[in-house]
Amino acid sequence: MNPQDRRSSHHPTATHPSFFNAANSLTMARLLSAPLLGWSITTGYWWLAVVTMCAAIASDVFDGKLARRQNTASAFGGFFDHATDAIFVSTGAWALAATQLINPWLWPLIALAFIQYTLDSNSLRGMQLRTSKLGKYNGIGYYALISTAIGSQALASLYTFSQTNVPPLDQLLTLLHSAVKVAAWCLLASTVLSMLDRLRHFVTYRAKRP
Repeated sequence: MNPQDRRSSHHPTATHPSFFNAANSLTMARLLSAPLLGWSITTGYWWLAVVTMCAAIASDVFDGKLARRQNTASAFGGFFDHATDAIFVSTGAWALAATQLINPWLWPLIALAFIQYTLDSNSLRGMQLRTSKLGKYNGIGYYALISTAIGSQALASLYTFSQTNVPPLDQLLTLLHSAVKVAAWCLLASTVLSMLDRLRHFVTYRAKRP
């Protein structure tokens, strides 16, 4: 979720990076797949959502590695990657909320947290995004939540289609459904805590400036 955390000092950013490179193409593919994820969830095409989610995770893993290998990493590339992640997971969270699988407040908080993150890091001035451990864990949690939610629904659709009656599997799917709801509330709380922590650091920094 936080591509700048995955960069190493052994891989300096490019002096004159171009937007049109392999790493940014992977990120762009993930961005373009966000509407497909939202549509597949809201219309109940759960296996399409699973495929879209797997492709997005793969692109998120490899775009940073590709940027470092080809020496095309840049502050803009990091911003573009992180913004794409924020759009992708907030779209997924919105779609899950629209189908009443999770609470409706998580997805707007993800968007607000990213806006705060961007402004606080001065990334709009070309600087790299400033990370926090809680924010990084939240980013991983968003992907895990959406993946678990659509995965359990895909299994449920397959279970219903097969018209079999396996009580342990039925209980497992019910447990996963409840776990997704609880996890969404936990992520909402941790997102609020992350935003408050970032605000506290910002206020402290401003107070120490001459």
